[in-house]
Amino acid sequence: MIRPDDPTPDPSRAAATEPAEDWLDAALATAGRGHRADYLDDGGFTTRVMAALPLPAAPPAWRRPAVALLWVAAGIGGALALPGAFTDVAREFFRIVGGQPVSLPGIAVAVALAGAATWSAAAYLLHSD
Repeated sequence: MIRPDDPTPDPSRAAATEPAEDWLDAALATAGRGHRADYLDDGGFTTRVMAALPLPAAPPAWRRPAVALLWVAAGIGGALALPGAFTDVAREFFRIVGGQPVSLPGIAVAVALAGAATWSAAAYLLHSD
């Protein structure tokens, strides 16, 4: 039951009667434009809070060499576990590439694509914003 003295607005009726842009929001935004860049003096509160914060946790000095050693061990372990994998992949690659006909236009297209990829990568890396 809705009481006539209830200050809470009915959302279904409020949406139908509100203008598209709230005049109060527009007035506050207009009044605040001139003060957005002003400094708000907090009496050194921000400086005290930042000084009281603990330093970020730094990783131990042994972590980087240990991670590198673990990657090296994983690589060696993979090479020992799959001794014929590299030669099998290389053999299949050469079989597929060797089965393709080689012609002068094909070589020209391959060189042009390699050059375009090289120039594109150089332009991307040397591009300054």
